[in-house]
Amino acid sequence: MTGGSWPGFDLANLTAIDLHVHVQVDSSGRTASPPALSQAMAAYFKSSEGPRTVDQTAEYYRERRIGAVVFTVDATTNLDHAPNSVDDLVEGAKRNADVLIPFGSVDPLQGEAAVEEARRQALELGVRGFKFHPTVQAFDPSSPEFTPLFAAIEELGLPIIVHTGQTGAGAGLPGGWGFRLSLSNPMLLDDVAARHADLQIVMAHPSVPWQDEALSVATHKANAWIDLSGWSPKYFAPSLVRAARTYLTHKVLFGTDFPALTPERWLGDFELLELDGEIRELILKQNAVRLLGLGE
Repeated sequence: MTGGSWPGFDLANLTAIDLHVHVQVDSSGRTASPPALSQAMAAYFKSSEGPRTVDQTAEYYRERRIGAVVFTVDATTNLDHAPNSVDDLVEGAKRNADVLIPFGSVDPLQGEAAVEEARRQALELGVRGFKFHPTVQAFDPSSPEFTPLFAAIEELGLPIIVHTGQTGAGAGLPGGWGFRLSLSNPMLLDDVAARHADLQIVMAHPSVPWQDEALSVATHKANAWIDLSGWSPKYFAPSLVRAARTYLTHKVLFGTDFPALTPERWLGDFELLELDGEIRELILKQNAVRLLGLGE
């Protein structure tokens, strides 16, 4: 087991933990996605936020007294583009351990090499989880060929955050850049959750157009969670708001998808849901503390 508290994380000083923050450039200038794809995503989200280095991300979140789980996405095979360095990201997170917790990323299409790289990132770098994006990485998480990868992460005792639902990546482009939305149906993660009972799986985003499927998986599988990133809370489906307020209160987590969505906008719209104070505290901070083992 490699999980547990992140040394130096200033939990007492933080008002919330953003579970979904992208770092899209490293110290060498390498970006997470090919430039044309990055530009198209920025246009789709109407985002004026440019790529931030890990240190700039830390400064941004420190000013707001919010902790952040940071990551990139390794889709080297599908995009024919190596992402910004995970090693660089982790080094930066360690420099800013009071506010940043690093997750790793590996390319599932690289087979055994991905399994070994996941072990390296966990055991040598010290990542505290992994991020996957089935649509961008072009893999079906329910396929048995990826069982060795998920089994290795399960054995390491680390959680995974997996994109679900529609994506801004490729949106509005001819053929959607070739990305297949079907690979991000949360029901595919039900198979993963069933096979790997000790693997904590966070289904990222309100899973449009499969919100009910995501709620069903999170209800049925004790090891399945939902992060609320990528959508303003004012656009959440009534079924998701009801679940967050009642039967899934302990399994939904604050996330923004920064820089696509800022904490200010997300938190401002979250206030409009008028949730009880105890529920707000769970969603904004305490559920993440439990998931990440920060109280250990």
